[in-house]
Amino acid sequence: MKKDKRKKAKKIFENATSDQQQTTSNETMSLKLSNQSLKRVKEVMTHYPNKQAALLPILHIVQEEKGYVPEEMEADIAETVEVPVVRVREVVSFYTLYNRRPVGKYHVQMCRTISCTLCGYRDMLKHMQQKLSLEIGQTSPDGKYTLNVVECLAACEMAPAMQINEKYYGNLTPQRIDEILASLP
Repeated sequence: MKKDKRKKAKKIFENATSDQQQTTSNETMSLKLSNQSLKRVKEVMTHYPNKQAALLPILHIVQEEKGYVPEEMEADIAETVEVPVVRVREVVSFYTLYNRRPVGKYHVQMCRTISCTLCGYRDMLKHMQQKLSLEIGQTSPDGKYTLNVVECLAACEMAPAMQINEKYYGNLTPQRIDEILASLP
């Protein structure tokens, strides 16, 4: 039964030919990607002689479409790149750029490593929590903000630092945080 599911998942990735969304029935698997994303996956696979090397780009494609990497898609992704499911889960949980669940329009990630902590991370986090009325890991009821902490943003030179979606902000102060949030559309 499990082998059949894997074969069907692999077939979906390989057969991105129509303009309609391709899926299988919910009872056999939960993978749903648009035809455009399936074509991108197929194209990415041609760039890597070792299928495992395509894991990160495929995760990017899935997250671009879904907004996160759904756990139920991990087995399908693993089958495509010929790695154990646990390897996909390790990669998704290691890199802060991959989301394990849906996030708000603005994904706020506060760095908590030693440089940021020494430069005031805790006070900036408290200010952000008060400003957004969120605890770590929560998303606002309107879906606008998600607040998380991350182990490192590799921005020690501008500590304390945070990332909102793809943009980095550093040398944070409560006033700077207020200005940044006010500037978001």
